[in-house]
Amino acid sequence: MLSLSSAQQASCGYADTLREILQQPQTWQETAKRLADPTVRESLQQALSPPPSHVVLTGSGSSMYIGECLAPLLQRAIGVPVQAIAAGTLLTHWRDVLPPGEGLLISLARSGDSPESASVVSRLLADAPGYRHLVITCNAAGKLATNYRHEPRVTVLVLDERTNDRSLVMTSSFTNLLLAGMGLAKQAQNGTWPATVDSMASSVQSLFDTQADALASMADGDFSSVLYLGSGGALGAAHEAALKMLEMTTGAVITRAETYLGLRHGPMSSIDEKTLVVAFLSSDQAVRAYEYDLLRELSRKRLGTTRVLVGTDIAKDMLGPHDLAVELADPADDDAGLLLLADVVVGQMLAFFRCLKLGQKPDTPSQGVLTRVVEHFPIHQDREGA
Repeated sequence: MLSLSSAQQASCGYADTLREILQQPQTWQETAKRLADPTVRESLQQALSPPPSHVVLTGSGSSMYIGECLAPLLQRAIGVPVQAIAAGTLLTHWRDVLPPGEGLLISLARSGDSPESASVVSRLLADAPGYRHLVITCNAAGKLATNYRHEPRVTVLVLDERTNDRSLVMTSSFTNLLLAGMGLAKQAQNGTWPATVDSMASSVQSLFDTQADALASMADGDFSSVLYLGSGGALGAAHEAALKMLEMTTGAVITRAETYLGLRHGPMSSIDEKTLVVAFLSSDQAVRAYEYDLLRELSRKRLGTTRVLVGTDIAKDMLGPHDLAVELADPADDDAGLLLLADVVVGQMLAFFRCLKLGQKPDTPSQGVLTRVVEHFPIHQDREGA
């Protein structure tokens, strides 16, 4: 695929998506350097000072799933309650769901131009004055990046322009926004991790170099649905991987994301002999024990077809003859969240290859239905005139 010229790749419909998936290790290193810049560190420190009583992460679609990945990591680092709330929910029900008091709202966005993104910030600036705002976006020209330049309650962090994905689906934008959010956790702990990010970048580059064919083969399998499993913040990665497969196959593959322990409470009934199981494994051995128990139960009940297991030090007895283990470099305990980057990349690759298998174009799936930036819709005043 890479041997084709850019023009040939474009005519096949995958030039942007392939480039944006493969550029991720390099762009992570650039994002880590950006976060280590003294000016950026000072800006993030101001966003955290004085310490908020709580933090809300918000975004739409994939950006919301970044918030789900980040919430547990930030809560542990900052020591205050952190939750993810969809921008659409804040737009329509902010009085019901936004925690009262002196908080920090972190808006995550690729373009920053979706109708609800800036509308939520503007509404809460007016009606929730106790909140400060941090915008993390990939688009320097977007509304989120430009509309609040003179508003002292808003801090804006713009990532490298390369992360502003041109493809319909978010790939490098997702992982770099996630990494930037992790940098906020490091900021709260007065630490940086360029070396650790370098290690994870090398691990994922090795994945590209050595396991792309194996992932393409798994994506070529006889399945009609995919179940993605994750614990803690990895549930956000599972949601994102499920969305990627759904978007890039135009709904031809049915997807579901669940926690390992939640699967037993009803959703297990949806697994059949044509369900591919993708398991994002925790590096916490106590959590991993629960995950292995669930996978053994699926084997005992003969549920699902083949499996893709993603993690560190994967037990060999967890693998069937046709399963695939994606082994990752083991980061330090404090940086275990970086494994979420690799989880998401595996989900991207499975979706990309399945899209091609179905004869569709990864750069522009769902033509006529989805657009790269959600189309404009009217923003209505709520019943109290906000």
